[in-house]
Amino acid sequence: MNFLKKQKFFFHEKGYCPICEADVYFQAENEWFRDYLLCSSCGSIPRERALMQVIKFYYPNYKELTIHETSPCNRGASTKLTRECTNYSQSHYFSMLTPGTVHSQYGIRNENIENMTFPEASFDIFISQDVMEHIFNPSCAFKEITRVLKSGGAHIFTVPLVNKGKKSQRWASITESGAIEYHHTPEYHGNPIDNKGSLVTMHWGYDIADFIYKEACMFTTIFLIDNIYQGIRAEFIEVLISKKL
Repeated sequence: MNFLKKQKFFFHEKGYCPICEADVYFQAENEWFRDYLLCSSCGSIPRERALMQVIKFYYPNYKELTIHETSPCNRGASTKLTRECTNYSQSHYFSMLTPGTVHSQYGIRNENIENMTFPEASFDIFISQDVMEHIFNPSCAFKEITRVLKSGGAHIFTVPLVNKGKKSQRWASITESGAIEYHHTPEYHGNPIDNKGSLVTMHWGYDIADFIYKEACMFTTIFLIDNIYQGIRAEFIEVLISKKL
């Protein structure tokens, strides 16, 4: 299926999609490639292709592994993993639903990444795509991910490192009364299950690796791929791998 209508594009380049595993065109309507450099076949965006490329390179046996993804989307790596991996599972967070149960409308398990119901050492790989900038308590979230990973397992994820070499900044938090406290102008990103979007709680920088080690005792490597032939070129498309000892 061609996801892109015939039109005059800001950018148009032939290449090979690591998600489709086919020759395609990468086309963008404007210069913000992070959201608009689409694959003509699967509609994936650069960070999704970067994530899949890292998974395939460092875990070539990924189809045989037990993988869980929090807050997946309906395209890109999420659909590829759903199709190819027998032991792949997904969850979203529905605040009004009992943890660990399945949402009747979406047919997907309800899990709060800050307090998951999975047993310890459940997964070889835990995936999140642009989730960790929306967590009110990232310390709890990273600790929980460590808990549900098997020994030697990995959290493979994308998160916009907008602060780069500067210190990470808290953008919003929860008060003791349960109210949201905004430390800066509120920001929202797209959410596949909520048209209102997801509130940004953190502006992360490269020091996220130190934060993860301090809070969850996992060593983190940050990968930045720039390969236009694979459609992997855009702003803030780093892929991080945090490994459990």
